Amino acid sequence: MGRITRICKVARAKLNLALHITGKRADGYHELDSIFVHCVDGDELWVEPADTLSLTLTGPFAAGLSAGEDNLVLRAARAVDEAFRRDEPKPAVEMRFEIGASNASPMRVTERDIVRHHYGASRGAAITLVKNLPVASGIGGGSADAAATIDLLTELWELPDDAAILTPLAAELGADVAPCMHPWPKRITGRGEDFAMLYDRAYRDWPVLLVNPLVALSTADVFARWNGVVGSSLPSGLFGDVLEFGRNDLEPAARMLAPVIGDVLQALAAQPGAIGPRMSGSGATCFALFGSAAERDRAAHAIAAARPGWWHLATRLS
Repeated sequence: MGRITRICKVARAKLNLALHITGKRADGYHELDSIFVHCVDGDELWVEPADTLSLTLTGPFAAGLSAGEDNLVLRAARAVDEAFRRDEPKPAVEMRFEIGASNASPMRVTERDIVRHHYGASRGAAITLVKNLPVASGIGGGSADAAATIDLLTELWELPDDAAILTPLAAELGADVAPCMHPWPKRITGRGEDFAMLYDRAYRDWPVLLVNPLVALSTADVFARWNGVVGSSLPSGLFGDVLEFGRNDLEPAARMLAPVIGDVLQALAAQPGAIGPRMSGSGATCFALFGSAAERDRAAHAIAAARPGWWHLATRLS
């Protein structure tokens, strides 16, 4: 196998088919009961070997991000590097090589060199983020970008795919990062860090239309305006129960900050074939499932014609 030159991964948009707030914790966080699903489309991450870590931003929503050290992609890259102690100085070990009947001069090889050989030669990475998803839009763009970065650098740097190291690392970066590392539907509980896979094909392959009025919402601001009413948990993680009993408890708070979310939900609900229009995460992206790709595409064309200033993405669940 030849040396890796450039690899790419789609950082899939996530949707909350349901987001129930079931309590307030002593540490200030909220107890959640949420269903995560992932779309086949999203941002794109490219990585290639380099001497140092760098990040280039491109794509339609690149202007909404900083490429500085606080960028979640760079934070994820540095966390992976540090987790495997790839730059930590190691004591030197002495090795002798026998050539024929005589000994060669002692050759000093550092343990760091041995570790680098095992984990891959490149110590840096040139990362390119193609930002296709709106920023601060409730569909996990930043979290999915960080998760994709972890996955790509594990491959590029030839690191062991060790869940015992990578999952806690992802959780430290943000509650949604670890769930975004796995494309399967999942049920999220606790403050968002606990999740269980839902291996139910009823969730898979649904045509879905995402619509955002291009209003950025801060997750912290939306949670701060939550009305404090504790709701019930989902009766089960079955797809039918999620559609029938699911809700987004953050929607009223998000609509206080961005009343246009009501217009988005109304526009989706008016489309023939739309199933379960709902807001995702802390907003402002809303979505609806459709029984066919043709119905979804007609809805996308209708909304784009009526609201040309809104962003939309016609995709499907993974």
